[in-house]
Amino acid sequence: MRVLIVDDEINIRTSLSQFFSVYDIDSELAENGLVAQRLLFSDSFDAMVVDLKMPGMDGLTLIKWMREEGFEIPVIMVSAHGEISDAVSALKGGAADYIVKPFNPEELVSKIQKMVEANKVKILIENDNFENSSFIGQSAQMVDIKKTIARCAKTRSNVLITGESGTGKGVVAKEIHRQSFGEDGPFQSINIGGVPASLIESELFGHEKGAFTGAVNRKLGLFEVANGGTLFLDELGDLPLDLQVKLLTVINDRQVQRLGDTQKRDINVRIIAATNKNLEKMVNEGTFREDLYFRLNVLRIKLPPLRERRDDIPLLAAGILSRLKKEMGNDFITGFSPNALEKLKNGQYYGNVRELENVIERAILFSDDILIHEDDISIDDNVGMAKTMPSESVSKSIEVKSLKEVEKEKIIESLLRWAGNKTKASKELGISRRTLLNKISEYDIDEYKKEK
Repeated sequence: MRVLIVDDEINIRTSLSQFFSVYDIDSELAENGLVAQRLLFSDSFDAMVVDLKMPGMDGLTLIKWMREEGFEIPVIMVSAHGEISDAVSALKGGAADYIVKPFNPEELVSKIQKMVEANKVKILIENDNFENSSFIGQSAQMVDIKKTIARCAKTRSNVLITGESGTGKGVVAKEIHRQSFGEDGPFQSINIGGVPASLIESELFGHEKGAFTGAVNRKLGLFEVANGGTLFLDELGDLPLDLQVKLLTVINDRQVQRLGDTQKRDINVRIIAATNKNLEKMVNEGTFREDLYFRLNVLRIKLPPLRERRDDIPLLAAGILSRLKKEMGNDFITGFSPNALEKLKNGQYYGNVRELENVIERAILFSDDILIHEDDISIDDNVGMAKTMPSESVSKSIEVKSLKEVEKEKIIESLLRWAGNKTKASKELGISRRTLLNKISEYDIDEYKKEK
């Protein structure tokens, strides 16, 4: 960050510059508005701190000139106690904020940081270069997730995406598909929790005419429609046990059979499944099949809740506001005030990105200024608190072992149960015998490398 300090008192200029350096803020010094004009033409700055009263050219005149010349750099006006009315005039003239002498330099730094962040968001909104407002972020977590998505896209292996409701699991699924197939392969999705249990089987596998009451026409299931591409199974944890068995069979055989049909059809579909439930716990409780879990949990992406990646909120807010402005036909609002952006960053968001979208949409409706202000934003941090998943203790216990370690243990356990009979063990695990032999070799399970 680079800041221009404009003040006629040398002690204030130098002391502020030294204090800013502690926060890794570079600064340039000007003793009046005329010097500041020259520096503005020769250098670039993220923010300015401008004294109100200066000889040659005062702060108000400097700000007015800057706006006339098209300089959009955010400015903090510094005024004495008796100059509050002038500071308010500066705000009307284009200053972003003001601070009264004597001031706490830490408060000034905080104001500058918030102001610069809000201005960057405003510029992003003006440029409007967001491809997907739900898949934005530069936090360490999001960088890792983007790398994982790129790795997933290079394979045809099944992917399991976990995370709280509203974290963007569907967006990640579409991004994996886009990087895998581009526009060439079909992408089909189903929210299992939103389909009556009696209809899920027909939706997934299809049916022939007359297969059941009401089946007046042949219907292709999503597996056939998605052939050559991706099938996204959202809310996988809601799939009934009896259909879990049929789904496992389809995955193992790579064939699908419509209801009421005797013929099986070959399919080549990459499955991406998502859930906000704890599948490991469901496996232990017997409500989700262990063999299906392992077949789908080949590659794993765990999405963090929004409250654990707050640094991404300004970017997300910019993308969401940019999109909602178009959808709502609102070209008036240009961004967020620094305090409004700070309020957004401090929300708990138990509904995650989806809740953030709702908060911003509501703020647009209530705002009557070009900026969304703090009072326009309403966040209810009590709603959804009890529904977050999983708890910290559960999450940590799950992540103690890697998925490969768990898989190796399950393979050894099955081989022990069947006294080394690989045919029976592979059947129990829901994989082919050849795959089991490859896994034994991969995990270097020496005692079972011999044929049996």
